[in-house]
Amino acid sequence: MPLLHFHVVEGRTDEALKTLLDAAHEAMLEAFKVPPGDRYQIVSEHKPSRMIVEDTGLGIPRTRDVVVVQMVTRPRPEEAKQTFYRLLTEKLEARCGIAPSDVMVSCIVNSDADWSFGNGRAQFLTGEL
Repeated sequence: MPLLHFHVVEGRTDEALKTLLDAAHEAMLEAFKVPPGDRYQIVSEHKPSRMIVEDTGLGIPRTRDVVVVQMVTRPRPEEAKQTFYRLLTEKLEARCGIAPSDVMVSCIVNSDADWSFGNGRAQFLTGEL
């Protein structure tokens, strides 16, 4: 946890997606100091016409390499989120050749009661986590 959902334009190889996910996991571990096995990632691939990511008037260029990351998480300090944004773009650029301008992140914050990791239990509430 957090749960990272990646939206990308279809066409990347399995190897390229694995590299992207590994780089993002490293950034998440470093920024949020969670255990290495705390890995929840989903990739959704979209036709180019189904993924429109504009720049909100900021002059940010986008290419076909654009990656939108939706992060569902418990509350995190703003500093940790900003560290994650920076590390994510640095690692994706270094390992995948994805320009920082092609990385967009949105955080969806929820509470402990909003998580069940399986077995019909809310592990944050029961004390299992």
